Amino acid sequence: MSKFLLIHFRRYIVSICLLSFSYSSFACTAINLTAKDGTVIAGRTMEWDFEMQWELMALPKGTPIDLRAPAPLNLPETKLSSKYAFVAVAPAILKGAPAFLEGQNEAGLGMSGNFLPGFTEYQTVTPQDKHYVSIIDFGRFVLGMFGSVEELRAEVPKYKVWFDPNEVKGIPEPPWLHFVFTDRTGESIVIEFVKGQMMIHDNAASVLTNAPTYEWHLLNVRNYLSLSDLGTSSVMYNGASVTDIGQGGGLLGLPADYTPPSRFIRAAYLTHFATQPNGRSDATQLMAHLLNNVDIPLGVSQSKKGKETIIDYTQWVAIKDLTHNQMIIADYAHRTNYIQIDLNRVFQSNKSMTWPITELPYPTSDVTSQLIE
Repeated sequence: MSKFLLIHFRRYIVSICLLSFSYSSFACTAINLTAKDGTVIAGRTMEWDFEMQWELMALPKGTPIDLRAPAPLNLPETKLSSKYAFVAVAPAILKGAPAFLEGQNEAGLGMSGNFLPGFTEYQTVTPQDKHYVSIIDFGRFVLGMFGSVEELRAEVPKYKVWFDPNEVKGIPEPPWLHFVFTDRTGESIVIEFVKGQMMIHDNAASVLTNAPTYEWHLLNVRNYLSLSDLGTSSVMYNGASVTDIGQGGGLLGLPADYTPPSRFIRAAYLTHFATQPNGRSDATQLMAHLLNNVDIPLGVSQSKKGKETIIDYTQWVAIKDLTHNQMIIADYAHRTNYIQIDLNRVFQSNKSMTWPITELPYPTSDVTSQLIE
């Protein structure tokens, strides 16, 4: 290898290692399911290595939405009122307006925002632009103003989505984000910001994790085409019949680590091979089983930043029924006790409300006495 190629090869390896380190601490996974009766379920895990003080918020129809350009441009704000009520999750640690990374609105449009560090480059707003929105306000804008993926696909490219690090205070990392949007028809898209351009992809895999980009993950699926739900029960070897030692051999080689590429493959293949659920209840249970396969227990995913040990883990899980406007959610400490919320009643209340996710009224009662009476 020439000295020139060796230098560039080393630079490439170093850059890959740095990217791997940077996104190892943002291990979110989003999955979509459609039941036989048409019920659409969208679930996600939220992992982080820092306590983000997550809050679940309800915002009624008519909530103010301000679309701003970067302050130095001195461009006019566009003031909107939301067309739809919605519930969404934001980190309270972020100072200023909530930056929503998860949610669903009354029209059945769901959103999950996952981190995409190392590849995200937001758009540049110019003095000639008329439509723009900060990445901090992007979730509020979409959930408040759009009722379907079809509408979103047609309208959102008209807007420049920008980021100014001076406007983000309180969080340990910049909000390098990509999003999956799914509606109650089952249509789903992924929106990313790469090389200063908005990229919109059909969510062909019904899965989104973190870095690299969505197209890279789809290409990576080609490395696992041999995976199957059907194992080989026996083979003849030198005249002897050698039998399998258990079910599941068709998935030998399914990656088990918690990196974004491995979680993408694991979630995509398990979703593909799982028996299609009949309806809402079955689909919700299946989603919980699928998310359990990418749930990160505290302590098993660690890294070092200087002398500090960073521990990435699943801080909360949300499962959205986009067809019937239902949500179940649980934090790490109550992973087997989801809180169920009838969003139709929340939307009809026309109230603004906020609940810290760690302080929701999780079931704690012991029912033993009822069982043995």
